[in-house]
Amino acid sequence: MSKPIEDYALIGDRASAALIARDGSIDWLCWPRFDSDACLAALLGSEEHGFWRIAPAAADARSTRRYRDGTLILETDFESGQAAVRVIDFMPLRSDTVSLIRIVVGLRGQMAMRSELATRFDYGLIAPWVHERRDTCFIATVGPDLIALHADVALQVESQRCGADLTVSAGQRLAFRLCYGSSTAPLPVPPDAEACLRGTEEWWREWAGRFTRPTPWRDAVRRSLVTLKALTHHESGGLVAAPTTSLPETPGGSANWDYRYCWVRDATFTLSALLNAGYQAEARAWREWMLRAVAGTPERLRIMYRIDGGRQIPEWQAPWLPGYDGATPVRIGNKAAAQEQTDVVGELLDALHLAERAGIDASHASRALQEALAERIAQVWRDGGQGLWESRGDPAHYTYSKAMCWAGLDRFLKCRDAPDAARFARLRDEIHATVCERGFHRARGHFVAEFDGDALDASLLLLPIIGFLPAGDERIAATVAAIERDLVADGLVFRKHPASGAEQQGAFIACTCWLADCQSLQGRREAALATLARVLEIRNDLGLLSEEYDLKRRRLAGNFPQALSHLALVNTALGLSGPVLTRGGG
Repeated sequence: MSKPIEDYALIGDRASAALIARDGSIDWLCWPRFDSDACLAALLGSEEHGFWRIAPAAADARSTRRYRDGTLILETDFESGQAAVRVIDFMPLRSDTVSLIRIVVGLRGQMAMRSELATRFDYGLIAPWVHERRDTCFIATVGPDLIALHADVALQVESQRCGADLTVSAGQRLAFRLCYGSSTAPLPVPPDAEACLRGTEEWWREWAGRFTRPTPWRDAVRRSLVTLKALTHHESGGLVAAPTTSLPETPGGSANWDYRYCWVRDATFTLSALLNAGYQAEARAWREWMLRAVAGTPERLRIMYRIDGGRQIPEWQAPWLPGYDGATPVRIGNKAAAQEQTDVVGELLDALHLAERAGIDASHASRALQEALAERIAQVWRDGGQGLWESRGDPAHYTYSKAMCWAGLDRFLKCRDAPDAARFARLRDEIHATVCERGFHRARGHFVAEFDGDALDASLLLLPIIGFLPAGDERIAATVAAIERDLVADGLVFRKHPASGAEQQGAFIACTCWLADCQSLQGRREAALATLARVLEIRNDLGLLSEEYDLKRRRLAGNFPQALSHLALVNTALGLSGPVLTRGGG
């Protein structure tokens, strides 16, 4: 049976990431990049699909864990009887050697421990060729990939697994260094574990220390910022939506998607979170990533890209993996990358405008792209699309998508002395009038998900946030009230009403933060504070959030940790803490 998602911790080196369970087992690791094949994939299956556990031999051991303050260094303390040990897990920042380090520290008494590693390449399908060099080095290769484990204790290889039994005494420190390299290159040089620990801690503390914005939720915001930094590629500046694939939105369901890519829809959320938190360099890097990814062809704009800006993200299934808690299929890649989503064009223009408002100078490429994107809106705004939630059904005319077309032109006209401004101003006003006419249900008195429809959708909470209409407008007030009445349960917001016919998913965490933003804009501060408090309550013990929350099982659901959830938390908390740079257009 799969472990609860909230049982996992994240470590990473800003190019890849691993998930570690409370029991000391690393059940997910993709090397050398976020979107590379997994070499440990027990998260989506069982131990036979790859894992690495370091834990007490005693079955009755208890564990507690924490991150070192302001870092991505995980400490897990195991206690059994009068003995206690600590396992320190981290991934050093990228250098010549790609590595994951685990240091076992004796705290008191003596404790028998066991390390067991089973590498399985190609998402758990391929057992590697395994051999030893000396008794403290284990090497596994498949095709171009090599993994080497260097340990301070003797290693034994049996049945394509590498094990080690050790007894740890108080004051003793034993290191395990797992390194990745090429099977045709020299063996990676094992790093100095203690030096890497000091350097990694120093780097993360310095980075987290740049966050100085006063807020009552400092620890929660800083943990979310560290998580977002961990999901941002150190070279490209791109932010992956999550480091995982196919963690289901519905228990046992088929809404299982690969999120190890960069979504353009998150552009403005990302910029606003980074800028309001004081991370101008990271915001600039994200803006540059967008410009490189889109290049000069907005007519071929993708809704998502690879971490390096690559466009091709074919989708296939891994039938040998039984899935998290039996949820299948397990999908690798995401064919939604080729969807038409008209709102994405507006999201880009909104993000570029926000960057300029924050003092990030517009380059020639940025200005040229803005003009091309505005022309693209003129061409496609009347077309249907798959919408914010990436429906895989027929294209539809989603109200929020049309409103983002309005927002894109609105930002374009505010960014600079736009060519043909009068024409774009007329088009902007036409889009606004059309949304108010066809996206508003007069009998119900609120906006609806699709033109001429009658269903609610939580994406409508973004209408006042993007400045489409003031929060005090009676149509917006009625829409927020309807969402609070029909889409909220136990303080959390669902994307759609259960009667919509879709698989019953969990409450969507980012949407819950958007509700708090709307409540704040309406002057309902106490309601906004209560909504934010509800989000903070459902984080796991390390402050991490997934995409959704399963109210029936009281568990996190969906890919984990989810960047959009943490972006929304940062934006909401900082918005409630004082003046911020908002998406409203300026």
